[in-house]
Amino acid sequence: WAPPADMESRVPAESASPGGAATSGPRPADREGLLQQSREFLDFFWDIAKPEQETRLEATEKLLAYLRARPQGPERKYALKRLITGLGVGRETARPCYSLALAQLLQSFEDIPLCSVLQQIQEKHDLQKVKKAMMRPALFANLFGVLALFQSGRLVKDSEALLKSVKLLQNLAQHHNHLQEQPQKALVDILSEVPAATLQAILPKVLKADLNSVLGSPEHLELFLLAQQKVPEKLKELIGPVNLFSDENIPRLVNVLKTAAASVKKERKLPAVALDLLRLSLREGKFPRFWKEVVEQGLLKKQFWPASYLCFRLLGAALPLLSEEQLPLVMQGDLIRHFGEHMVTAKLPKQFKFAPEMNEYVGAFLEGCRDDPERQLAVVVAFTRITNQGLPVLPTFWRVVRSLSPHALKGYVAWLQTTFLRPDLDSLVDFSTSNQKKAQDASLHGPERAVFRLRKWVILRLVSTVDALHAEKEDDLIEEVARFCFFHSFFETKKPTSQIPETEQQFSFPLESRTREVVSSAFFSLLQTVSTQFRLAPARTPDGQPWTHRLVQFADLLLSHSRNVTPLTPFTTQQRQAWDRMLQTLKELEACSAEAKAKASAFQHLLFLVGIYLFKSPAESCELLADIQTCIQKSLGEKPRRTRSKAATPQEPPWVEVLVEILLALLAQPSHLMRQVARTVFSHVCVHLTPRALQLILDVLNPEKSADEDNVVVTDDSEKQSESGEVRARRGGRVDMGWATGGGTVDGEDDGDEELGDEAMMALDQNLASLFAEQKLRIQARRDEKNKLRKEKVLRRDFQIRVLDLIEVLVTKQPENPLVLELLEPLLDVIRRSMRTSSSKQEQDLLHKTARIFTHHLCRSRHYCHDVGRGLGALYAQVERLVQQAGRQADASLSLYYFNAALYLLRVLKGNSTAATVCKPQKKEKAGPKKSRPQERGCRASGGLDLSLVTPIFSSALTSFLTKRNSPLTVPMFLSLFSRHPVLCKSLLPVVIQHVTGQARPRHQAQACVLLQKALPTRELRLCFEDPEWEQLVSQILVKVTENLRTLGEAQSKSEQQQELSSLGLLNTLLRTIHQEKLTVDLTGVLGVLQSQQQRLQPGGRSASCSRLCNLYWQAMKALGVQRPKSEKKEAREVPKVTQSPLSAKRKKKGFLPETKKRKKRKLEGAAPAEEAKPTAPGGDQPPSTGKRRRRKRKAQGPTQANGTPATKRPAPEAMTPSAPAKTPKLQEKQQPSQVNGARAASPAAPAGRKQPQKDLPEKGVSGKSPQSALPRKKARLSLASRSPTLLQSGAKRKKASLKKARKP
Repeated sequence: WAPPADMESRVPAESASPGGAATSGPRPADREGLLQQSREFLDFFWDIAKPEQETRLEATEKLLAYLRARPQGPERKYALKRLITGLGVGRETARPCYSLALAQLLQSFEDIPLCSVLQQIQEKHDLQKVKKAMMRPALFANLFGVLALFQSGRLVKDSEALLKSVKLLQNLAQHHNHLQEQPQKALVDILSEVPAATLQAILPKVLKADLNSVLGSPEHLELFLLAQQKVPEKLKELIGPVNLFSDENIPRLVNVLKTAAASVKKERKLPAVALDLLRLSLREGKFPRFWKEVVEQGLLKKQFWPASYLCFRLLGAALPLLSEEQLPLVMQGDLIRHFGEHMVTAKLPKQFKFAPEMNEYVGAFLEGCRDDPERQLAVVVAFTRITNQGLPVLPTFWRVVRSLSPHALKGYVAWLQTTFLRPDLDSLVDFSTSNQKKAQDASLHGPERAVFRLRKWVILRLVSTVDALHAEKEDDLIEEVARFCFFHSFFETKKPTSQIPETEQQFSFPLESRTREVVSSAFFSLLQTVSTQFRLAPARTPDGQPWTHRLVQFADLLLSHSRNVTPLTPFTTQQRQAWDRMLQTLKELEACSAEAKAKASAFQHLLFLVGIYLFKSPAESCELLADIQTCIQKSLGEKPRRTRSKAATPQEPPWVEVLVEILLALLAQPSHLMRQVARTVFSHVCVHLTPRALQLILDVLNPEKSADEDNVVVTDDSEKQSESGEVRARRGGRVDMGWATGGGTVDGEDDGDEELGDEAMMALDQNLASLFAEQKLRIQARRDEKNKLRKEKVLRRDFQIRVLDLIEVLVTKQPENPLVLELLEPLLDVIRRSMRTSSSKQEQDLLHKTARIFTHHLCRSRHYCHDVGRGLGALYAQVERLVQQAGRQADASLSLYYFNAALYLLRVLKGNSTAATVCKPQKKEKAGPKKSRPQERGCRASGGLDLSLVTPIFSSALTSFLTKRNSPLTVPMFLSLFSRHPVLCKSLLPVVIQHVTGQARPRHQAQACVLLQKALPTRELRLCFEDPEWEQLVSQILVKVTENLRTLGEAQSKSEQQQELSSLGLLNTLLRTIHQEKLTVDLTGVLGVLQSQQQRLQPGGRSASCSRLCNLYWQAMKALGVQRPKSEKKEAREVPKVTQSPLSAKRKKKGFLPETKKRKKRKLEGAAPAEEAKPTAPGGDQPPSTGKRRRRKRKAQGPTQANGTPATKRPAPEAMTPSAPAKTPKLQEKQQPSQVNGARAASPAAPAGRKQPQKDLPEKGVSGKSPQSALPRKKARLSLASRSPTLLQSGAKRKKASLKKARKP
């Protein structure tokens, strides 16, 4: 990445002054401060050239703020020079950045003369002196310099600078190879902003008095149009009267527009010269000639796509400028047909599509003329008439329709209805693509096909229009469209009548049956739109009737006028009686009480929909209506039953089961509206649900009951059968082949070598042809059968996904219903099967929805069943069954679902007594802890759980988890069990403790330690134990952990390392518990074991991955009162220095001294110990001691006489054992002896031969506090320097002074 503009290394060589104004003047005194002290100022110029726009703008603002704070300083001159230099950098993206910054600078500081800036630009980038290789950057530097002057807003006010800039642009225009048409475009932009008087003076200098020159390029033509608009008299005086739209000038205009279209090919915008020509033609009244000869017969004939896109953009830009009489000229010609062909053929992903851009043009036009509905309607209708063999090219859902005014929208809907009834094919702008013309068949592409395609599109456009109207609350228009669709779906007119406006609508082409099917499908789509949220129409139904009620009333009106209207499928007597009974039931539902109003509303909606479906499928809907009416009458007369015992009584009416079957039948239909209605109705009747009704729903999810072919055995048998069928087909083929060859064998064993005659050969060919045709039919039949089975499976899965809606409603609306408990195993079966065969997206959707219902709506629900009734024993059996199944699964993720189901059942068995029994005793414990026994608390915490039944279930599962090699159970499962049921956790703790050590695998031992480590700190578990019992438990676990720690540091495999880490983690948890609760536990054994393993945990002999093990070890030692020695870190720095590898040198820790300082420090090693060995004198050279130092001295000396025991003397270096590394006096002073159980334990760093003064150990452990060091922690951390400050501090000062002398040369 090249540096922006002017590098600092070039600054001293370019000029003596920062601004570069003069090289012969005196050198500035502050050049060093400007370029070196203000690094922030120089960074502005680097940020200005960065590609990020936000960074450039921010840097420009900061630069201007910096310069405003120093208006008279040299920074402004330097900034001006730096920006001018940056205009000619080699990076093309940086030039506009510097140009914009220069424009902002000139705009902020108006005292800078523009002429001098322009002169500096020409001098810095002199086109006469620049080398040939640097010509292109110099040209662009001059161009961007002029643009910067123009963007500052001051150029049009300075006539002298304006003339110089125009002259410079004219010179730059000669270098067409590098700059193309950019100078001319800049000149037009500048002159468009100048006043008319200035333009009148400059015009003779920039515009030649030659029409050929004017029509030579888009820029000259644009300049001509600008002059004709602003100074027409001066232009007429200069060139004379000019008619651009004459016969001889039109070909030139076409060429100029084609050139302009090619110049904006990448920008994809409308050239300004084209829009100016359009406005000129409108002003002069020559728009028809311009549009016909220049656009349609000129540019379109070029067969050049940029020219076509220019025409399309010109069409969009012309819409706001044209009147209602001029719109048909542009909307019915060759251009609009060419646009429609582009809409049809531009289908490839990488192909440019102009439709979104045209939508923006039309949307802007409709928004801008909302007060002119006639023009809006004319444009929308004109675009709708662009058809490809009768089918409009626009999509049925067009967003711009939302911008229509209400009057224009009503007119558009009326036009669509008229087009549906009486299509006018002659008024359409119809076309056929080249491929369609090649494959044209007059018998297939008649007017009937075009009418069908047009009517199909129109009815879908009507429905999509209602989607936009739904938000605008145009209720009358919605009802009109719904009545129109309903009438033409199911009725036909016999005799027109004024009472039904739809009967007065006549067809010019008869309505075909396939068209009525499309209208029927569109009608139910419309019904879903208006009925999704029970949309109300306050103007027509003030009592709050749903939308479908209007349609039912309209249908009843049509049935009552049998002389004028007849249904396409006439009703039988039974169907008409069902319709009448439905209307009577609706009246009864309207008269229901306020309590049953919600349920009555749901039933009303169901009746409305089934009643409307009576016109589509009369036989099925008639039976459904009778069943629904019976269910409604019984449901409104019954009270809800919640418990299982009441629901199972034989007096329970079967209406719920019948209604569930009806809802399942509705869900089987591929209608989203029916799915919503079934969900709504079931939410009101699920309170009456019976086990038999629930079983009807669950049978759909069961593959055996729903005839699903997911069974592997069945699939294998079918495959075997198909394979055997193929074998038989081959054998049959061999037999047929033998028969076809005249009875001979295929293997060539025929004895005769006679040749067949012509007749025999012909017969043989016919036999072979029939044989292969039959075999081909067999293969095709087999493929069709497979496709049929696949489609049936897809439909079955989709039906199961829909039925899950009912289960979701049940667990959401009735979570306390005992029937919810029967959903666990069926849902788990669905999850298990879907996880096994979740290959397709549909299977994954079924799995995700079932898992979401099971996890979020069932297991994590706040409400659950509190009244189990007589099914208590069955629930315990179900818990055992679920836990066993969880242990048999092959995947832990699947096992988790079964385990969560068992936890949910435990929650149900436990009931909600926990919150009422545990919280109150906790308040009483503060006043008297003896009043609440742990046994009573445990009994109340267990609630309704029978521990004698539950404990063996989970005990066997826990044993299996801690013994099996590959168990699907995991530690989080049992931790969740322990946290939710601490009483059960108390019963399972012996099983876990048993597997902490012994014959268990290291991985299982680690899992047992983790379980204990996470379970012991919980407060709920502690409340289940008495104090002696809890202390005994902790001691028992401590013994097990101590036994594990005897092999600490000997791990070879990953599982053994994990076992060591888990054991140390559990030990730290136990020590923390002992310390916090002040338990009386003997810790001498574990301390001895840990001290014996210290040599194995030396950092030098261990890998870096085991640092966590060392940290856990010393954390435990710290809890036992032994501090971690600091000498290990120092030895790690100094001792391995001789054999230190280059890799370890690179990885040295941050903060270590460099090697140079270490070498200088070795020279003083002989003097430093001598200074430390001097005795402390009370007076003399020492400074007077302050009170703070006396306090430090007392703190350092006080602990040595604690408990009446004399301080331990510092061992001599020669008395240490070889295994113990030599330590400095400072580190040895930090390691004070610690006490365990009243005795002083020997420090790990102490020599083995010396005895430490001890006290006799008591018979039992320490009571009250856990063993700690005799020295407090803060006091133990005090260094020797703080205890005798005067000696060592003076020595440290001498060392620093000597180091400073050594650094100086």
